[in-house]
Amino acid sequence: MIELGNYNTLTIKRSTRVGLFLGDEDVDDLLLPNKYVPEDFEIGGTIRVFCYLDHEERPVATTLEPLITRDSFGFLEVAEVNQFGAFLNWGLEKHLLVPYREQTERMEKGRSYVVYCHLDPKSFRLVASARIVRHLDNTEVSLSAGDEVRILPYRVTDLGTEVIVNQRHHGLVFADQIFKNLEIGKPATGYIKTVRADNKLDVVLEPLGIRKLEPTAERIFTELKAAGGMLPLHDKSAPEAISNRLQMSKKLFKKGIGILYRERRIDIRDDGIHLL
Repeated sequence: MIELGNYNTLTIKRSTRVGLFLGDEDVDDLLLPNKYVPEDFEIGGTIRVFCYLDHEERPVATTLEPLITRDSFGFLEVAEVNQFGAFLNWGLEKHLLVPYREQTERMEKGRSYVVYCHLDPKSFRLVASARIVRHLDNTEVSLSAGDEVRILPYRVTDLGTEVIVNQRHHGLVFADQIFKNLEIGKPATGYIKTVRADNKLDVVLEPLGIRKLEPTAERIFTELKAAGGMLPLHDKSAPEAISNRLQMSKKLFKKGIGILYRERRIDIRDDGIHLL
C-alpha cells in the first residue's frame, strides 16, 4: 500500500515518454515524472520516492525531499494566501495548504509557522494545521526525569515556552529555566525535569544533577581561556550578568566555579574569577 505524505520504496514497472511508472503489490501506475528520473534506473529495480497529490489531485512520486512529512511537525514559510487559506513552501512544486479553520491566527505571506502535516479524513488530501495541541498526545508517556529529548519550540506564554517533545508530546520550558536562545521553530535538545501525575512534561535545557556539573565547569573554563584568563563574574554577581555572559543560571554558575576552584583551576577574587 502506497502511503501519501511519506517515503515509499517502489518497484520500477515501466518507462514511458512522460516518466517512470512505479508500483508495489497493489498499485502499478504511480508516475515519477521525467525531471525526477535518475540516469541509472533499471526496470524491475527499486527506487525510494516521496508520494503526494499533484495540482490535479492525482497521486504522483518525486525524488525531491520535503521539509515535512505526514504525521510530523515542521516550521514552514507561507508562500501564498488566498480565499482557501495559506499555502506553505514545503520543498515541493505544489504548496501545502493550511485551511483557515486550521489557523490559530490569520497567517501572513513571508512569515513562518510551526505546523502539523496530516491526511484530511474528509478530502484525503495532505494538509497542515497550526492547531498544535490537538495533534499532541500525553496520554501515555514513556519518559523519565533526566531523559534527553528533541524539542521544537512553538509558542511563548507567560509561563515560558511551549515545546513539542520527540514529535509527539507537549512540554513546557519555564521562563526561569531559559538561559540560552530558544527560537520558535528551531529544533533543540532538552531534558525531562519532571513527568507530572497528569503526564505533563517539564523540560529544561541542561542535563540534570551531577551529569551537568562537569560540562558547566568546562564551559566556564573555556570562556575563561577565550577571555584571556579572567571573567568579571563571581558568586556575588547579579543573575542577569551571569545569564547574559554565559547563558546559564547563577545556581549553575556557582556549582561550576565550585568544581573549578576545588580542582585548583581558578581563583575567586573580588573582581571576578581568574585562571591559575
